[in-house]
Amino acid sequence: MKPRGRTDPTTEATTDPATDLKTHPSTPEPGPTEAPSTPRRVTASARVFLGRRKAVLVKLAAWSAAESAQTFLGGYCVARSLDDGFLRGAPAAGLLWLTGAAVVILLGAPVLRGVFAQLPHLTEPLRDHLVRRSVMHALRAATAAGPAVDTTAVSRLTSQTEIARDSFAGLVLAARSFVFVAVGALAGLVSLAPQFLLVVLPPLVLGLALFIASLRPMARAQHRFLDADEAVGRRAHITRTALRDIVACGTQEPTAVHNHRAIDEAAAAQRAMARWAAVRTLCVATAGQLPVFLLLVTTPWLLRQGVTAGALVGALTYVLQALLPALHTLMTVLGAAGARLFVILDRLTRPLPAPDPPTPKRGPGPTASAARAMAALELRHVRAAYGPGARAVLDDLELTVEDGQHIAVVGPSGIGKSTLLRIAAGLLTPDQGDVRLYGRPVAHHSPAELAALRVLIPQEAYVFTGTLSDNLRYLRPDARRSDLDQTVRALALQPLLDRVGGLDRPLDPQALSLGERQLIALGRAHLSPAPLLLLDEATCHTDPVAEAVAERALRARPGSLVVVAHRLSSALRADRVLVLDGTRAQYGTHQDLLVRSTLYRDLVGHWNDAQG
Repeated sequence: MKPRGRTDPTTEATTDPATDLKTHPSTPEPGPTEAPSTPRRVTASARVFLGRRKAVLVKLAAWSAAESAQTFLGGYCVARSLDDGFLRGAPAAGLLWLTGAAVVILLGAPVLRGVFAQLPHLTEPLRDHLVRRSVMHALRAATAAGPAVDTTAVSRLTSQTEIARDSFAGLVLAARSFVFVAVGALAGLVSLAPQFLLVVLPPLVLGLALFIASLRPMARAQHRFLDADEAVGRRAHITRTALRDIVACGTQEPTAVHNHRAIDEAAAAQRAMARWAAVRTLCVATAGQLPVFLLLVTTPWLLRQGVTAGALVGALTYVLQALLPALHTLMTVLGAAGARLFVILDRLTRPLPAPDPPTPKRGPGPTASAARAMAALELRHVRAAYGPGARAVLDDLELTVEDGQHIAVVGPSGIGKSTLLRIAAGLLTPDQGDVRLYGRPVAHHSPAELAALRVLIPQEAYVFTGTLSDNLRYLRPDARRSDLDQTVRALALQPLLDRVGGLDRPLDPQALSLGERQLIALGRAHLSPAPLLLLDEATCHTDPVAEAVAERALRARPGSLVVVAHRLSSALRADRVLVLDGTRAQYGTHQDLLVRSTLYRDLVGHWNDAQG
């Protein structure tokens, strides 16, 4: 192996934040808003859903019919109390009619109770259906081919299904109330004087027509707002998780540009929503307020037509106390919750991703056994820097790791050791140069091939909830119990097994120390069939004895081992040592580097002093 070149001792980061923020596969940048799909799918799904619940709809309509009678009697009793009571000098009769109106209002409580008793039989099945569909969609997407990750699955499963249920409940209540209140009110107006329809009906129909015409663009605005809101959430998540690397690499400005773009789109979408809210207010004024104005303006004409004063007050009661509140509620719910419901249902009822067809086997990808005859890792003229203006972390680095070699990488903190391993693993793309794993460019390997050829164990080991056996088998699910026992013996994991209760006892990751987590990750690597192991200070939380046992066990398995050394004792156990010193990279045995590398002599000297 003949490494050469220069590296820069700048702060090391494991990912390029600027690049990650631009091209993260699961976090697309907010672009032009997609138009909602045709409403046929949503309306067809709604018809099927409601068609299966006709009995519930009949009961709901029966209770709502009582609300029509209540509305009719409310205005009619007020009109009669004036015409047959107070205006005729018979206050007792007037009070009797008003008492009837009060009783009708009180009887509305059981009606509402009956309505709300039927409502869950519509809303809960809808929520359950959407949850099941969201789970199926997430599972299909998770098993589909390709690297993209569905980051909105949790949002669909939780908040969006809850929003759909609440919006649907509000829409059912508002639509039901308006329809039956309007029937009762219009019947009352006809009973008092048919002329009222000439005054009330035209503005009512006009306002409703304008509102219905605005529903589609309102839904598009709601769709755009939801997309922009999700984009802002994604940007916040990326920025929060990569904040340290963003500051370390000096990419605050491009990050801020992307964040501002997402925020500006969300602000524009919010303004569009506000404009359509103003349109909704205009429709409410046309359908609800204009009839009141016209009733007052046409009062002289109505009186000449023989309409009584009591009938006029009754008509105003119908409009102000019944039609206007119901209309305002309907338009508010349809304009906000209804549009939101349409957009969410459009998303949640989209066709499920089709299962992927069997993937044909790739051609020249090397198997682990065939890889033994070639170099495990080759880096040629590799250069890596974080940003166009940043100094190189690795510069013109050349490195060859032969199959079966044990290499230790040493150097000061932030010199580029972790970056080197991530480039070798195919997780980072260098600015220039060629990286090959077992004879093929790393970019030409599929994810499955990469997983079969190399394993990267980072400093922060991940342990998931499950048994210890599940965690160890993560990279080799078909491992036999004898293979597990061999790994336990090789890495001296028996004390850990005794503490957690054995291989088949569920683990609590929070109850494990950092060193115990690293031992489990090392056991995973030992059990893996991959011929190349890359350890990025993967033993920094273990004691020196456990570190030595782990490295010897990993070295004894077939394949190559590259270790970013946490202690200089790792370099003593390695076949060769790569020293990154910020100006050049030097390679050789421990004895060779003591003679040739000043930095290596200093590191060994500091380590010997620390050991006493």
